[in-house]
Amino acid sequence: MDKIIYAVTGNNCSQEELNSLVKGISGISGSSLYALSFKNISITVSDFSSSKFVVDKEMAIDFARIIEQLSQKLTLLPVRFGTFLKSDEDILKLLTDHYDSFYNNLIKVWDKDEFGLKVIWDYAKGSEKIKEESEKEVVKSDTYFSKNTVHTNYLLEKIKKHKLEDALLRHVEKLIEEISGFLAEINPECKFKKMVSNSLILDGVFLIEKDKKDEFIQAIGALKQQHNDLHLLLTGPWPPYSFVEIDQSF
Repeated sequence: MDKIIYAVTGNNCSQEELNSLVKGISGISGSSLYALSFKNISITVSDFSSSKFVVDKEMAIDFARIIEQLSQKLTLLPVRFGTFLKSDEDILKLLTDHYDSFYNNLIKVWDKDEFGLKVIWDYAKGSEKIKEESEKEVVKSDTYFSKNTVHTNYLLEKIKKHKLEDALLRHVEKLIEEISGFLAEINPECKFKKMVSNSLILDGVFLIEKDKKDEFIQAIGALKQQHNDLHLLLTGPWPPYSFVEIDQSF
């Protein structure tokens, strides 16, 4: 029987108290969770036959449910879905070999939650004004082309496209600055993906101290009121999936 790994956790309680915390959570296929510890960190696992392991949506959702329930009780580092080891001894070796990496990451996310923020807009409407501004600059470029030919028209269209893309990125950068300004007092760690698609212009994740959660939500609410042209979709709190930086090739 193999062991399926769910998360690396920080523990500031006894082994008995830790196992009591995780015991109330049902693992994959109804298996019982338990924790193995080294110094002040632990790994939560359960028995599971990897030969019967089939990656499907239902099992992946169940795995995410377990991680979320654990995160409500403990600070944790989520482990990649479908990570198996052969025995408790192998798990304890993993803990000792990677202790420094696990510990440093746990300190980084200690008592914090992750939130996601997607900024969505109507591309056709939102980009029109930006397009008008960018094309004013293209008009200046037109003076460099003395003849109205297929080649010059092609180059002008390429310039227009480049200017629009550049203007859109500047618009998103300005929005990031505004969001950062709203959240300056909270000072979260954040990561952004810009222009994910024409409609999804910003996809951000934030690492927030738990006691600043309400303040963060209120700040995003105030930001929404100032941008009727944008749809701001806030999700969370989540376990800190986006802020864990460990090698999971074990």
